[in-house]
Amino acid sequence: MKTRRKFIKESLTLAAASQLPLNLNATNMEKTIEPVVISTWRHGLPANEASWKILDIGGKAIDAVEAGVRVVESDPNTRSVGLGGLPDRDGNVTLDACIMDETSNAGAVCFLQNIENPISVARLVMDKTPHVMLAGEGAFRFAIESGFKKTNLLTEASKKDWKKWTETSDYKPVINIENHDTIGLLALDKNGDLSGACTTSGLAYKMHGRVGDSPIIGAGLFVDNETGAATATGMGELVMKTIGSFLVVELMRQGATPQEACEEAVMRIVKKLDYKDLQVGYLALNKKGEIGAYAVHPGFNYALMKQAENKMYDAISYVKS
Repeated sequence: MKTRRKFIKESLTLAAASQLPLNLNATNMEKTIEPVVISTWRHGLPANEASWKILDIGGKAIDAVEAGVRVVESDPNTRSVGLGGLPDRDGNVTLDACIMDETSNAGAVCFLQNIENPISVARLVMDKTPHVMLAGEGAFRFAIESGFKKTNLLTEASKKDWKKWTETSDYKPVINIENHDTIGLLALDKNGDLSGACTTSGLAYKMHGRVGDSPIIGAGLFVDNETGAATATGMGELVMKTIGSFLVVELMRQGATPQEACEEAVMRIVKKLDYKDLQVGYLALNKKGEIGAYAVHPGFNYALMKQAENKMYDAISYVKS
């Protein structure tokens, strides 16, 4: 039989124990998630800054990624994205873009002409239509009906370079950013949600009608809010043939770190495809805010912003310089 003193002692112990999880939970709830934004190439620096303005005040990752890449799309000095992008072999600037949020909703446009911000058209495809992708004339009509203005995207600088190219019409993609490349941008917000955006004018002097990986969910971009997000840059044909961004995220789901996942995705290309003169780079971001970056060849760099610090880094690569 329990004495009165023993009964009181056990009751106090149980009461204290019952309070412990509540106190621990309260402590955990007070922890804030540090936002992260990562993007491809040097034009990622201003893109990150625009994204950070939204993330820093508690905004959503999906709004941050759209705002970030719009900066690059509207910069005529960026010759591989949006306004001022280098044209196809017929002199037409054609744009591809996609966006994906934390709920697995996605929108994309491809072979879009005369619209400065394809990423925002892709956002409306995601938010306002039952579809994932609109192409060509249909995408253009949707943009105009949605209030976008028709814009001549071929700047004088890009037109001059194109006319010079037509003197020989020698088509040969260059390894890094010299005649093509996307901006892919991934963000983690203070709620712990992930989103991504990817936008490009594609390969310079490509065949009219060519579409790369950038607007294709699973190739140029993939987001799974349970696991992580990934984006690709470089020669889109290699990415499409290996469904690169989906592969990176799926590898993270199976337990790989973002870095390990990017490296394995590059190795799929190396083992299966002719990569000698062609570049592909991957970026990855997981739910913990950890990042990965890896490329086939040297020369791929990326911008990373966290704790309000925005810096450029050179990705390691399979081929050594």
